[in-house]
Amino acid sequence: MLRVVLNDAPREIDEGATILDALRRAGIHVPHLCHDDRLEPVGACRLCVVEVDGAGRPVAACTTPLADGMVVRTHTPALEAERRTLLRLLAERYPPGAGDNAFLREIRAYGLEGALAGRPRPELVDDAHPYIRVDMSRCIHCYRCERICNDVQGQFTWRVWDRGAETRIVPDSGTTLRESSCVSCGACADSCPSGALVDRSTLALGPATRWTRTTCPYCGVGCEMHVGTRDGRLVAVRPVLDAPVNEGHLCSKGRYAFGFVDAADRVTAPLVREDGTWRTVSWDDAVRHVAARLQEIVARHGPDAVGVLGSARATNEENYVAQKLARIVLGTNNVDCCARVCHAPSAAALGAMLGTGAATNSFADIERARTILVCGSNTTACHPVVGARIKQAARRGAKLVVIDARRIELADYADVHLAPRPGTDLMLFNAMAHVVLAEGLVDEAFVAERVDGLDAFRDFVGAWTPERVAPECGVAADDIRRAARLYATERPAMSVHGLGLTEHVHGTDTVMALVNLALLTGNLGRPGAGINPLRGQNNVQGAAHMGCEPRNLTGMVPIDEGRARFEQVWRASIPATRGLDLMEMMEAARAGRLRALWAIGYDVLLTNPEAERTRAALAALELLVVQDLFPNETARALAHVFLPAAASFEKDGTFMNGERRIQRVRRALDPPGGARPDWEILCDVARAMGRGDGFGFGSAEGIWNEVRAVWPAGAGIGYARLEQAGLQWPCPGEDHRGTEVLHRHEFAHGRRATLRCLEPRVSSELPSDEYPFVLITGRDLHQFNAATMTGRTANAALRPRDVLEVSVADGERLGVRDGEPVRVESRHGVAVLPVALSERVPAGALFTTFHTAEAFVNRLTGAGLDAATHTPEYKRTAVRIRRETPPGRPRAR
Repeated sequence: MLRVVLNDAPREIDEGATILDALRRAGIHVPHLCHDDRLEPVGACRLCVVEVDGAGRPVAACTTPLADGMVVRTHTPALEAERRTLLRLLAERYPPGAGDNAFLREIRAYGLEGALAGRPRPELVDDAHPYIRVDMSRCIHCYRCERICNDVQGQFTWRVWDRGAETRIVPDSGTTLRESSCVSCGACADSCPSGALVDRSTLALGPATRWTRTTCPYCGVGCEMHVGTRDGRLVAVRPVLDAPVNEGHLCSKGRYAFGFVDAADRVTAPLVREDGTWRTVSWDDAVRHVAARLQEIVARHGPDAVGVLGSARATNEENYVAQKLARIVLGTNNVDCCARVCHAPSAAALGAMLGTGAATNSFADIERARTILVCGSNTTACHPVVGARIKQAARRGAKLVVIDARRIELADYADVHLAPRPGTDLMLFNAMAHVVLAEGLVDEAFVAERVDGLDAFRDFVGAWTPERVAPECGVAADDIRRAARLYATERPAMSVHGLGLTEHVHGTDTVMALVNLALLTGNLGRPGAGINPLRGQNNVQGAAHMGCEPRNLTGMVPIDEGRARFEQVWRASIPATRGLDLMEMMEAARAGRLRALWAIGYDVLLTNPEAERTRAALAALELLVVQDLFPNETARALAHVFLPAAASFEKDGTFMNGERRIQRVRRALDPPGGARPDWEILCDVARAMGRGDGFGFGSAEGIWNEVRAVWPAGAGIGYARLEQAGLQWPCPGEDHRGTEVLHRHEFAHGRRATLRCLEPRVSSELPSDEYPFVLITGRDLHQFNAATMTGRTANAALRPRDVLEVSVADGERLGVRDGEPVRVESRHGVAVLPVALSERVPAGALFTTFHTAEAFVNRLTGAGLDAATHTPEYKRTAVRIRRETPPGRPRAR
């Protein structure tokens, strides 16, 4: 501790603070307009200057480290006079008028309202962006917008032109912010102290009067946010500055895409379809109807004629109740979630090889890694906050290897970019392992102590030379060697991977091959290393981990292994029959074996592969219950009952992010109309079916306490501890601090792990003369999955439709132009999409998103499944392109 004197009062302050830090902790305010805690202090505005005994002149509090024995004075007459002069100079060009921002608060505090002498300048107003209003007549040249865009997001959108009185700050487009490289993260508006950049929602709805700390409802990064409300409406979102996951940053979805809660088509009362028409019913009637129909189907066809799908958008508590209802009320293990169609291969591979099917490390290790290996993940688009952290790490000197079929944004920062043909990553990893062994780059000490199977693996990969693999992968052998050398020698080396690895017929094996590399090089069990799946949706990790998985209970414990403990807590028997996963449920429905399905927060029809076969399966059901916020495509086309659910902003609970962190979700709004939290709906149906004894929960916290009772690795994670910050499991006791890095001294299943010899499987979706292109599907920065939420916000203006990315070379060869609609045909279906010519897509490959029902891209995707987990092969579909408009015929505008 440092002993200092602040304005004649002795204080003790932790070491490492600046004078400004110390003043704020002591509750002493000094103006500081150029300072943002997310940025390196520069002391440019000079408003925070203080007097320090022994210093020859006043010093900037934001840049001066606190030292033991310092005597600091903050508001002497000389300092106040200097501040008044500086503020008066800034006010000379600032237009008068009402407003509330940091600059105007200081102006009022110093009685300088009359000094505001600027004039409104309409030519400096930019209203083009859907979320951010720009009025540079209010700019005070603090440069926070430029600095935060560069140093946090890494986008370099704002540019400073000219000097002195002629200084201008403009977007890199030279025109509007909408037309610039802006990714709409909102960091500039969040940092701006003067109102030059301001959120349009605040202007339209007024500033928030109440702030609630919660967790983002979008991707699996799990950013923490402050949700601002006013008069019962959500009006603003700001990042939590001290959150370990996002460190005061958000993306366009987390920051701005909250308007869905007020969407006009939000369903607020239960609906039952009768004779093809929806009828509004009371909650009592809806619950009785669902309970009676489920009981009838179970009585006639047995419990395994029913399936339940948990939700990656629901809380841990709600998914726990969903799988408990399936198992002890319905009597079936037919329970799954959307982890099946994304990272089930990651969980299976990591669980089989290391004993725990989850990320080994933390996002904080991005800053500790010397090398980062990004595999099959367009990180800056799909996990933007993690992507920004990786980008900044590369700018600071970390080595970056990108393995992706497209030239994604991170490839621009990479030391090596390998662009393998879709589905060839497994042989590429085998070749990298060959290089590690052949060139003596193995971590001999780690392998000797903790790895088995080296001799057999050495024999196996001996044949997988870079020269053999290069022609099939479409990458240069020398580049494979460079990537392997960086990963093996510039340690610690961390890998992150996405669905580009998992959504293939050998997705599980591909992740295992990545684990092989980490075992050979000792890149496990240490900070800055590890194997880290980037989970897609906000709680997809938690949904599966809570037991929405047909073969595992809460904690991903195999049913037979955990049966005794769960049955003791539940005071009920767990069924012994093997449960069906989602893809097996679809097959069973088509065959007439599955008669009822309850889908919670999951648009199965729009997101499943082979959309027409999925439609046929769902249409064959006697009962399809959809529980969601909106009438999604599944509900609109096929559901028999719709149960309106509360959004995450409207309920309490927890989410589990992709780094195993449990974080609180807090209610900031009341649900509209009769919408209710998912867990309350589930418990009501359980009670109506005569099983209220196990579903008498009074709160989300009550459910969580039962989760802790059946899940030893989470026993120490109580709500009280989560009030301060999230915790990463394993956390077995109240005195445990959580686990940032797994496998430090041993693996979850024992001391040693075994290398796997993995041969690629053959896909049926290989290009041919008839179908010469390979289609890859994925996500976009501004839309999210089925666009259930983002499609009902202004993000739809930033990404209004799905487009087909075609390489410039292929576009020229086919004679297609930007914006021209083309007919994309596979062996399974047809979709019509507008073309977007791109330098980032290699010749022979195509890319599109699957966000809109208008395009319905999953009519194209096929039946290929990962052999171990049944995860669909979304990343490789053989297709052909046909022009919708014959050459020479004018196109409609």
